[in-house]
Amino acid sequence: MDIFKNDWKELLEDEFKQNYYKSLRSLLIEEYKNHQIFPKAEDIFNAFHYTAYKDIKVVILGQDPYHNLGQAHGLAFSVQEGVKIPPSLLNIYKELKDDLGIEEAHTGCLIPWTREGIMLLNTTLTVRAHNPMSHSKIGWEIFTDHVIELIDKKEEPLVFILWGSHARSKKKLLKNKNHLIIEGPHPSPLSAYRGFFGSRPFSKANSFLESKGVRPPSWRLD
Repeated sequence: MDIFKNDWKELLEDEFKQNYYKSLRSLLIEEYKNHQIFPKAEDIFNAFHYTAYKDIKVVILGQDPYHNLGQAHGLAFSVQEGVKIPPSLLNIYKELKDDLGIEEAHTGCLIPWTREGIMLLNTTLTVRAHNPMSHSKIGWEIFTDHVIELIDKKEEPLVFILWGSHARSKKKLLKNKNHLIIEGPHPSPLSAYRGFFGSRPFSKANSFLESKGVRPPSWRLD
């Protein structure tokens, strides 16, 4: 299946031949025919399109796409240009300002981060409109668990950022001692004051990468 134009193509071509993925693909074809599904079909794999495997420095793990109209475009926590910035992302920006002094961006589109080697990966890549986690049990997590394990096998040091209980549950997949795992509460307004604010994940990621001789990403968006 010729989905990717970078090194993910070779890494994942066998996964697309697995029976579970064939079933998932068939189900998705019916879902897109009969329901409003986010993101658009052509945007499902944007996390892979925008950040090649060889370029990954940081992985920010999300749960599933935004489920309201016009928001999701295949990148965890990111919304399309011109869309109102969601509350969780506003809290991420607040912590980024407190941590690195970077002023809060005027956009919720995080594509510039992906070009810096920051992979914005959801564990479920599609969702029915207005129905969060509606595609969480259809096979996506088999696929994304495999992806997480592939990233963990990279020899070059990188950082996994796990916010919230769902992302933190994936820690068990991470075995490589070369990498740094940063975990904490979700940036949602429901939990951000339980330890997300003040956790300084961005400076921790940068310091770790610098200590390993890796140029840290730029977190600036504007």
